[in-house]
Amino acid sequence: MPARKKEKKIFVLDTSVILYEHNSILNFEEHDIGIPITVLEELDNFKKGNDSRNFEAREFSRLLDKLSQGHSLQDWIPLNGKTKGTFKVLMPGNGQIDSSEIFGEDKPDHRILNAALRLKEEMKDRKVILVTKDINLRLKAKSLNLQAEDYTTGKIQNVSSLYTGKETLEKIEPAVINQIHEEGSVPIEDLFKPGEVKQNQYLILKNGKKSALAYVNPVTGRVEKVDKRPVYGIKPRNAEQTFAIHAILNPEVKLVTMNGVAGTGKTLIALAAAMEQKRNFKQIYLARPIVPLSNKDIGYLPGDIKSKVNPYMEPLWDNLKFIQHQYHETDREFAKITEMVNQEKLVISPLAYIRGRSLSNIIFIVDEAQNLTPHEIKTIITRAGENSKFIFTGDIYQIDTPYLDSQSNGLSYLIDKVKDHALYAHITLEKGERSELANLANELL
Repeated sequence: MPARKKEKKIFVLDTSVILYEHNSILNFEEHDIGIPITVLEELDNFKKGNDSRNFEAREFSRLLDKLSQGHSLQDWIPLNGKTKGTFKVLMPGNGQIDSSEIFGEDKPDHRILNAALRLKEEMKDRKVILVTKDINLRLKAKSLNLQAEDYTTGKIQNVSSLYTGKETLEKIEPAVINQIHEEGSVPIEDLFKPGEVKQNQYLILKNGKKSALAYVNPVTGRVEKVDKRPVYGIKPRNAEQTFAIHAILNPEVKLVTMNGVAGTGKTLIALAAAMEQKRNFKQIYLARPIVPLSNKDIGYLPGDIKSKVNPYMEPLWDNLKFIQHQYHETDREFAKITEMVNQEKLVISPLAYIRGRSLSNIIFIVDEAQNLTPHEIKTIITRAGENSKFIFTGDIYQIDTPYLDSQSNGLSYLIDKVKDHALYAHITLEKGERSELANLANELL
């Protein structure tokens, strides 16, 4: 019996999908793509600026211009590759159902809905699906009997089983624990079968009162002891913080991710461990994406650009001050931190400002990485030069941008895709160390 031919669908893309990933139009296999002209109008409002959304808007316009050379955008135009479908721009106009009339307001979302509804009426023999990262728009579409889906490329299916970077092993032979303490390591085969453990995975080995902290070293092929080590005055308070410090100080590991709720010490540990090895790098760069309140652009804030971005960078400065105040003002280390900032050996800046910079011989810490898309994460890492180390910290459940969630954010994507690589280490921090009050809020509120 011949194989059933796959149904060719038409996906209508919302602005949120384009701003999430500008080349999303190429990720729908052999299916066709409709782009409401309202989307182009909305993208025009995003073309200026240094934010990632501005970059995605500009890149999409360039891509569309390239694909449409020699064609009218009102025709179905072939996409790149023989296995791809076609695309066209959908003109305005209402069909039998007018969403603006139903929802009582003429707004871009409703014009996008109307374009998809009209296409559905025109293409009665084809399945038309609206693709949007805006959950409210998906609900409106479904209420009008229009199929709607999230854009799932790069989305992690099961976040609850996301790689944690560590494993606790009970009832380990006392002789193995003793050997790790006395000799510093044991062969991987003494603890695991082939393929049973990931490279650079951290381990808590236990047997009654006996225990050891260790990790899987892919270079030596052994399970090696991990010692607790203070960095720039900061002492690890639990096993996970000890593992995080070890990963950042490990010269063989070029990419580190740290996931954990507020107060687990992610940013503090990352910064202190980076400063501990400042002699090995030209510069330490600590950056975070700016996510304005109520999703307003920072342009509405008073003052010059420095005044506008300072409130968003303040938590990073707080961590630096905390490290500095581990020392007395007369100590050499206290003055050294001020000197590093003044000489730009240590730079704290919005992430958008690093575009175009050379990232060689640098420790690059990206805080609040859960507010980045997978494409943004990839863009940052692909610019890594020689002798660079990248550290991404964040909480995958604390998303501040409207079109990301725990499954689709860049930090979750990175952890899932890069696990079990010799250049990569990850640790999930679980214990709050900020204060008893902060722990109470995380547990009960």
